[in-house]
Parts: sequence; C-alpha cells; structure tokens
Amino acid sequence: MSFRQEKLTRPIYRWAKGVMPPISETEREAIDAGTVWWDGELFTGNPDWNKLLAMPPARLSPDEQAFLDGPVGELCAMIDEWKLVWEDRDLPPEVWDFLRRNKFFGMIIPKEYGGLGFSNTAHSEVVRKVSSCSVVAGVTVMVPNSLGPGELMLHFGTQEQRDYWLPRLADGREIPCFGLTSQEAGSDAAAMLDTGMVEYGEHEGERVLGIRLNFHKRYITLGPVATVMGLAFKMFDPQNHLGKGEDLGITVALLPTATKGVRHGERHVPLLTYFQNGPLYGDDVFIPLDWILGGPDQIGQGWTMLMTALAAGRGISLPSQSSAAAAVCARTTGAYARVRTQFNVPIGMFEGIQQPLADIAANAYLIDAARRLTVAALDEGHKPSVVSAIMKAHATYRMRESVERAMDIHGGKAIIDGPKNYLAAQYRSVPIGITVEGANILTRNLMIFGQGAIRAHPYMLKELLALSEEDEEKGLADFDKHFWAHVGHSAKNALRSFVRGWTGGLAAPAPRNAAFTSHWRQLSRYASAFALLSDLSLLTLGGALKRKEMLSARLGDILSELYLLGAVLKRFETEGRPEADKPLVEYIIVKGYNRIALAFNGVLDNLPARWAAILTRAIAFPLGVPYHEPPDELTSEVAAILMRPSSQRDRLTPDLYLGEGHTHHPIKDLELAFELVTEAASIEKKLRAANIRDPEEAREAGVISNAEFVRLAEAKEAVDKVIAVDAFPMAEVSPIASQHDRATGSGEQREAAE
Repeated sequence: MSFRQEKLTRPIYRWAKGVMPPISETEREAIDAGTVWWDGELFTGNPDWNKLLAMPPARLSPDEQAFLDGPVGELCAMIDEWKLVWEDRDLPPEVWDFLRRNKFFGMIIPKEYGGLGFSNTAHSEVVRKVSSCSVVAGVTVMVPNSLGPGELMLHFGTQEQRDYWLPRLADGREIPCFGLTSQEAGSDAAAMLDTGMVEYGEHEGERVLGIRLNFHKRYITLGPVATVMGLAFKMFDPQNHLGKGEDLGITVALLPTATKGVRHGERHVPLLTYFQNGPLYGDDVFIPLDWILGGPDQIGQGWTMLMTALAAGRGISLPSQSSAAAAVCARTTGAYARVRTQFNVPIGMFEGIQQPLADIAANAYLIDAARRLTVAALDEGHKPSVVSAIMKAHATYRMRESVERAMDIHGGKAIIDGPKNYLAAQYRSVPIGITVEGANILTRNLMIFGQGAIRAHPYMLKELLALSEEDEEKGLADFDKHFWAHVGHSAKNALRSFVRGWTGGLAAPAPRNAAFTSHWRQLSRYASAFALLSDLSLLTLGGALKRKEMLSARLGDILSELYLLGAVLKRFETEGRPEADKPLVEYIIVKGYNRIALAFNGVLDNLPARWAAILTRAIAFPLGVPYHEPPDELTSEVAAILMRPSSQRDRLTPDLYLGEGHTHHPIKDLELAFELVTEAASIEKKLRAANIRDPEEAREAGVISNAEFVRLAEAKEAVDKVIAVDAFPMAEVSPIASQHDRATGSGEQREAAE
C-alpha cells in the first residue's frame, strides 16, 4: 500500500463514506439504464465540438419519406379535430382501421416481425406531423411506439414472446398500453402497492407455479382500448419457491387484458383532449411465470427496463409533439400577425407583438434543432438518459412558452373555441406534456443534474461505487485511483476556467472552420465554468446536494442550455450556414446566454459554502456573469421572418399539416389569406401613397386597376374569414337554455324572428 493511499486517501475515504449515502439498488438500476453520450463531453468541462459537428445528421430513408408523404398525409386529411373533441370524443372507427392497416402502431417493430422497421428519426417525424394535425392522433400513434410492450419486448423479450406478440402488435390486432402509475406511486414508482405473489395456481386447466397479481393502475394511455398491457408490479415470494428470497423487486409482465380478473375502468378525460386514457384494475389475477417480460430470468429487472425504455421514449415522443406545437405556433402566429390589422397596419408591425413573435420563432428553431440531434444519436445506438430528460423537460417548457405567446398575439381569435380555432387544442394539451413521462418539476429539479452528475461525470460514479464497496480495502484502492484522477481533472479544469474567464472566452476553443466562432468559444467557457462549479458543489454539499433541489435545478439548467445551444449551432452548420438564418441563431444564442447567466448567479448566490462561490466567481467570472438582452433591431428582424413568405419560413416550419385534403380547414384558410395579403401589399402601398383608404374610390380615381381592385377584395374576404370566430345557438351550448326554450317556446319564437 502506498504512502499516499494510507496517509492521504484513507482519511478522505472515511470522511466521504460518512457524507455520501450509499447507492441504493433502485438508484443503481436507474444510473445503469441508458448510456452516456454528449452529456459526458459537457461534464468534462472541455467538450470536443468537432465530434458534435462530425456526427451525421438525422435522415429519412426513401421508404420513410414516402410514408410521411403518403399515409401520414392521408391520416391527417381524415381527421376533423373539432368533431373529434366535441362530438365523437375519440378517433372515428375508420381512422382506427387506417392506423392498423398502415401499421402506424408497428413503426419501430422490425420488418421480419411484420412491422415497418423505421428509424427513430422516422418515428419522430411521423409523430411530429400527425401532432401538427391532431394532438389526440399524435398521442395515439406515439404510445405504442415508445414506452410500451413493443419497445420493451425488442430489448428484453424472449424469442418466443417476440415471435408471438410483435406481429400482432405490428398489424394492430393487439393494442398495447403500459401500466406503471398507480394511486400511491407517481414519480416515486418504487412506492407502488401493486403486487405479484409467487404461488401455485391453475392456468389452462393445469396446476402451475405462477404469480397472483393485484393492481390498480391509472392515467394509462390507451388503457380503455388496450388488449395487452405491460404491467409493472412488486414481486414477492413468501414461500421462497424460486429460491431467491422473499422480495424479488419490481418486475414487468405481459398481460392480455382479457385475462380473468383484469378489468378496464371508466375513461379519464385529460383536459378535453380525448385520447384514450383510463385506469386498469386486477383482482386475484393468476398468470404463469413465463408471462414475465423476458421470462423468469428478468424477475426484478423491471426498473432497469423502465429506465432504459424511457431513455429513448423521452427523447422522441414529447419532443416531437413539442416541435410540432412550436412550429404550428410560429407559422400561424406569423401569418396572423401579418393579415390582422389594427390602426390600419398589421399587428406584427407593433414592437409589443414583435417581442413574443421573435421568441416563438426562436423556440421553433431550437426545439427542432435539439430534436433532430437527439434522434440522430438514438439512430446511432445511443440511449442517453440524461439528454432525453433534458429534451423532455425543455422541449415541453418551450412549447408551453410558444403556445402562451401565440395566444397573447391572437387575442380573442384564440380564446373563442370552435372549428375556426387552430390553437385551442394545443393550448389544452400543454399541461399534459409538462406532466406525463416524468413530471417536469421532478425532471428539472432532480434528474437532469442529479443523474447527470453521477452518470455522466468522468469520475463521480467510479468514486461512489468505490465508497459502496463492501470490501473496504478494495474500495479504498479503487477510491484512491479515481479520487486523485478526479483531483487532477478538477485542477486542469480550474486552470481552463481561469484562462477562459479572464480572457472573456477569447482563449476558449472553437471547432475548426465553423461559423459563429465567438459563440462556440463562449460555450466552451461556460462548459468549463459549469464543470468547476459542479465539482465544488459536490465537494461542499456531498449527498446533501440531493436535497438542495433549487441548486440542482439551476445546475441542470446550465447543462441543458449547453446541450440545446450546441444543437442550434450544429443545425446551422448542417443546413449549410444559410445567411438568412444568422439573425435567428444570434437571437437564440443571446437568449440562451441569459438563461445560463441566471442559473449561474442563482447557484453562486445560494451555495452554502460561500468560499466556493467566491472562488468560482474569481476564477471563471472576474467581471461577473455576462447578461445582455438581444438588441431591439435584432428582435424585429427575427419577428419579420414569420411575417413574409420565404424559403426560410418554410425551413423553420417544415412538414406540418396545413389542411391539405380538407375543403375547409382553419390553417388552410389562414395560409390562403396570408398569400393573398402578401400579394396585395404593393396595391395597398398605392392606396397609402394616394392617401385613399377605400379601394372603390381608388379604382374610380384610376389609382388602381379593376384587376387590382378584385385582388384587394379577394384578400379582404380571405382575411375576414380568418379573423372570424365561431358562435353557437344558445340551446346547443347550454342544456339549461335548451330546457328553458322547450318550456317557454322561446326557441321557436327566435327561429320565427330569424
């Protein structure tokens, strides 16, 4: 044993064992789930941006593009969102049949099992386009292809289970759901009271060793129509039939919902967003052991299964829906701000409108940049749990921001519900995205940095495993190796932070031959400062950092912004550095810097060890953490992108459903009005130059031609149709009014008067 290990490391080792709690089995399974990817680079404090730029972008195969152009477009044309929500409260039977026939439920299932064998990129693009048409349809397509029996079976199922179930899931004979959340267990899945007891029972006329299940699951998407569920439960073996002890841990079984003792509850209604959702119950349900997903060998591996599946699902499903909502808000709000006038000018010309409009444009670009980068990583085989948590939380946060700003700009147009309202469904669904697949509060406060600091840090997990080692001498030897390597890493990073901080980022590295060199350098500067502050926070707080959720959330915000802004700069490079996009990228980066500054200052102002905060400021931010708002001129320039037809606007809002195939569709009407108003702009200019407001007067005066008069009239008619809102007969809106009309005859009197 070396002098260093005995005299220096041993006291530190003993101190660390006292302040760092041992890793629980549940925590270990969560940490082991997924893989480390770009999050690991960011935690080093010295990310190699060239690796990021060298990563191939997300691409669709010809078959995938054909599916997006064909069946996906056909599906969207079949859906009347207003009728779906307010009359049918479900997808119509012909749509369910179309989904089955075209294998929408089997997109991720390999072709050898009858599925489409699509990439994660294709899965994401399909969910995105369908969601731009209908949130209900988007959720219905999304769930069977993300966290569900199909996804889990591909990773963990036995060959026999795959051979039987995957073809049935692919062609829609079976509709899957996943039963995780229960009454007592939401975010804390380990608190579930759903149980499975190992015992002998009867199955298909024979006495076999199996599991007696009792469960109560709720909030289960597709639960009311599901024919097979993946069921998570706590498994116990009181008689030790399996020879593994009594408590066997969280386990997942495949359970046909027609099994005796299983019953569907009545439907939940998630904020008038009528995707199928509801509880499932099981009372004394007996199943054989081979119904366990992956067979008996996978007993107790349920938590690992769930975390692994979530690592992929969180990176695809909700970010895709968020991308759709943000793009819809960008396209429609820009067009509406152009065609809607007040004081005889488009409302988009008012600076008070331009500020939120610029934010909407920025969110559309950023969310889609990060989504594309993430699905490209998934296609390469990564399962980045930390990055997926970033995407889930921050894509839905920015989606919420976009929808709220779009509602503000649309005003009365957006708050009056009816077939003409193209924002109401998105607005109602916002809290759903914020809540499901891990509530954002938990994800932001505990998971992003908390899991990332252990999983993605170059040394932290190795040190924690050494501290948890039962053999103390082996643990000491491992700790000695990793701790001193960590010390060296921290010293180098402190020096990097000092050089980059005191030069204002000028000495920080940037990728070779990339645009926006100064921004790449600033991200490098912030990455080293983040790594330094992370190490000091972990050093001074130890295991107590778990309970300092506000600090953890802010550290997670810094990590998230580094990932998101890196994705934005990579997108700009991948798309060939379009000159027109430079103002938009500049705006996004400056706004991102401000979020980083708020997070850094929040940690530094509240870190209990004041010496650590003072040291970080002195090393990394000698002049304070930079904070600058985008210039007003830049804000106006970014807002203008959404108010004029251009290839840039189309690139910012690609592959959305815009009402094709419908005779009357509110977005289709808006697109027509936008086109006509833009074409008529030069004619309007003639009227203003002549100081004439009435087109008829201008025609008579010879200021405009008869053809130009007609074009103005067409534009006005289209705008009037767009800004109109719906109104309904009183009796149709209120049953009370209907009853009153029947009692008094007032309804007939109104009809006669009309």
